[in-house]
Amino acid sequence: MEQRSLRVVETDKTFFSKISSTLSKLLIPTRVGLNGVMISIKRTSLMKAYNNYLESNMEEQLAKFEDSYSLYLEAIDKYIMDSLYKKVKNNTATNFEKDALAKYYFVVNLKNKNYIEYKYRKQEYLLRIDYETVSAMRNSKFVNKYKKFYVEKMDSLYKGILKNLSVEIADNVHKSEEDVYNKIFNTLEKYILDVLPIKIEQGDENAKEEYEQYLHTTVGKLDERDKIMQKVVLLGVSRKIFIHSLPLAATEKCYINILKQIRDLIVNSKTEAKKERAYETLFDVIEDYNIKILSTKVYWDKPEEKQEYKKFWEKYEKVKEDVEKKQILFLKEDIKKLKVNRKKYEKIINLHKQKLMKMGAIKSIPTSIKTYKKMVYIKRSA
Repeated sequence: MEQRSLRVVETDKTFFSKISSTLSKLLIPTRVGLNGVMISIKRTSLMKAYNNYLESNMEEQLAKFEDSYSLYLEAIDKYIMDSLYKKVKNNTATNFEKDALAKYYFVVNLKNKNYIEYKYRKQEYLLRIDYETVSAMRNSKFVNKYKKFYVEKMDSLYKGILKNLSVEIADNVHKSEEDVYNKIFNTLEKYILDVLPIKIEQGDENAKEEYEQYLHTTVGKLDERDKIMQKVVLLGVSRKIFIHSLPLAATEKCYINILKQIRDLIVNSKTEAKKERAYETLFDVIEDYNIKILSTKVYWDKPEEKQEYKKFWEKYEKVKEDVEKKQILFLKEDIKKLKVNRKKYEKIINLHKQKLMKMGAIKSIPTSIKTYKKMVYIKRSA
């Protein structure tokens, strides 16, 4: 299957959110065929093994559950190989089926590039494919048991994916870190939209507030600022659910990446109104970054950085209730950090200084120009 030629494309990240009944749609032509029956048998066997493991918590039952899980995924995988591929090859597949197979090939293509990511994402894909079929069943007792298994397994898979991405950031494996950051945010978004609602429905309200906050950010037409704030909310969810899989060091890098995007937004703003709105975002993110990340940071690369931060935090504590003074503090601290590479950040530093002048925090120093009268020496004769 992995060697068959089909152009690999990444589908829209909302692909699965548009599916109303995934495997049911895919199996319509062979609904009563061997594939559908085998998947159903393996699914039932899986749930039996899962329940036995939960009741006994014995190593023997765990091994049986893991074997059943592998056979269940193989059954779903076999359907995609045997049925979907033939439809696409014979040009009888719908656009939906073509997209489903393209998504499958995108995941499979990861195998030679990043086996660890492939291992987790393929399981996540296959489970998601079958979940819609199960959720549409009339047997509510079975559905509830399956959902418990599904959430537990999805949590484990997403933690694995994020842990792997965290290692990539730390090791600078990718030539472009931007790709890794995008993967992190897309993974968090998929989790919050597809898995978290099921967890909340099952009674886990650990991140319910962040989930509702994120839904609020998806309303209406989104501009660049809105998209940035979405990422901040996603990181908030990660601090609740993926605190070990996406550790503080990786989350800090994600915040730094977001701050870079906002500074670029300020520099590239065409109007004063857009620039002011971008500055509002900068202030919000700087405060969030300091409260949720830096104030909880235990290990610092350099002791002097920790001491500098303590001084900043003391200043922040004094002015945090005064919006303007707080913003002035944020701008001055940001300039201090950016001056490490003054040439690279010259534009944003100058804009920060202009902002501080408007706020009356620093004075503009007029350029003093001196003019000299031309002196002419006239030699007089004696």
